[in-house]
Amino acid sequence: MTFHAPLIIDIAGLTLTPADRKRLKHPLVGGLILFARNWQDRAQLTALCADIKKIRSDLLICVDHEGGRVQRFKTDGFTHLPPMRALGEMWMQPPKAGADAKGHAGPMDATNAATACGYVMGAELRACGVDLSFTPVLDLDYGGSSVIGDRAFARDPRVVSLLAKSLMQGMLQSGMANCGKHFPGHGFVAADSHTAIPVDKRSLKAILADDAAPYRWLNTVTLSVMPAHVIYPKVDARPAGFSSIWLNDILRGQLGFGGAIFSDDLSMAGARVVDGQPVSFTQAALAALAAGCDMVLLCNQSLASSEGGGKGIDAVLDGLTEAQVKGQWQPSDAGELRRRALLPATPAVEWDALMVQPAYMHALDWIA
Repeated sequence: MTFHAPLIIDIAGLTLTPADRKRLKHPLVGGLILFARNWQDRAQLTALCADIKKIRSDLLICVDHEGGRVQRFKTDGFTHLPPMRALGEMWMQPPKAGADAKGHAGPMDATNAATACGYVMGAELRACGVDLSFTPVLDLDYGGSSVIGDRAFARDPRVVSLLAKSLMQGMLQSGMANCGKHFPGHGFVAADSHTAIPVDKRSLKAILADDAAPYRWLNTVTLSVMPAHVIYPKVDARPAGFSSIWLNDILRGQLGFGGAIFSDDLSMAGARVVDGQPVSFTQAALAALAAGCDMVLLCNQSLASSEGGGKGIDAVLDGLTEAQVKGQWQPSDAGELRRRALLPATPAVEWDALMVQPAYMHALDWIA
């Protein structure tokens, strides 16, 4: 039987409970995602991550830590990273004249600042034991999406691609992988897939020429991708994260992507209906895996007020196990290799050493 750990789960608090430990030992669990509720200070976060790795060293510890309003850890020394729109705005400003001109402006400064953001983000997270941040956002800023908003670099896919590539370079310099999201693009629709099912009625030609272009241009440096819980009815009736057309035919086939694919959170409203029918967490997970996802996220299910304190996670673990036994889901060697490829390959620089590292201090100058 092939070993494949596709489920990314959450935990409720600052330390692991016996139930958390049991779930993290389950062979179908491949990692977990942290939230602000899992943060008290650096010492606590570092101890929590070390405790997780003692259970299984291959568990992938993830977080949404983009900068701006989506940054889970903001105190006790963590650098406040700007929203990505600020880098796009820097790109558009006239370059400063003269070698001693103060302030950063223009495309070249913007790419340097993006690399610095990626490096500082990755280095600080890794110093505390976090393996992966789900970033950068590759969505285009059309101005109408409140959930994307200033999380996007710019409207122009060329600007988005070059700034995202620079940010990815900084993350890779810190030893952290990256995750482009939300394929093929969430920026055009106004609805929030956390609470609704957005529908984008544009043609495939229009989406490929604009929103999805960064995924083709960045396919040599993007190590993982997260699809959108958005329906594009002129391509498929299913949301992109449940669509083999989008994930296998287009993302992997036409655009040449070879890295890992994460589903977005299966507890979001945009993931709870497939083919017009309400689905359980297990059904959603199986649909995402069958469509081409290597890993599926199930967030905010460990809380006592949500699904009875982890019952949703346990139901998916039981459901996936049953589906595997019945041959309804086949584990993937390739999917497991792609998951493990996201784990850092080099030791992290510890926090105190990082604070005096020349490369880190130089990067901070670009963010200030």
